[in-house]
Amino acid sequence: MKRLAALAILLLSLPVRAHAGDAPKPPDREALLAAAREIIGSQTYCALVTIDETGRPQVRTMNPFPPEDDMTVWFATNTRSRKVREMKRDPRVTLYYSDHENAIGYVALQGRAVLVDDRSEILKRKRAYWDQAFPGLENLVLVKVVPERLDVLNYKAGTQPDPSTWRTPSIEIGSASTRPPK
Repeated sequence: MKRLAALAILLLSLPVRAHAGDAPKPPDREALLAAAREIIGSQTYCALVTIDETGRPQVRTMNPFPPEDDMTVWFATNTRSRKVREMKRDPRVTLYYSDHENAIGYVALQGRAVLVDDRSEILKRKRAYWDQAFPGLENLVLVKVVPERLDVLNYKAGTQPDPSTWRTPSIEIGSASTRPPK
């Protein structure tokens, strides 16, 4: 009887596995993009992650423009900055947006940075504070982040991590033929 009781306790202590039909259905592409835009649109700033010459990630705060329809994101920086040197050496970057105040989730946009010094593009996107930060628009370069992958966790929109792996819902953006070379 003691063995039977011990066996029952052991069996009851084992984790219950959900049936495949019980797992939350991953959101479709449009729902995931909408959930990402909700978080991105609520933020003024994002974190830019680059890789330095030793292979270590480097993080700094940026003031990006809202994403374009294809999720391309632009921002400006100084041509003499470390981040520009890092992006020239390795264009792989991540932009991280999070609403920490309301704790609704985050977006990690992984892509490739393209440095753009075209004067007409700079003037098209010009922000008022650039006159002070970049007198005469000297030493200013635009960074165009061409998206490749989007990870989205938005509790409000119902995008949840996989219950087994905790992997955040994600989508690939663009195709291999439209991505810049590695």
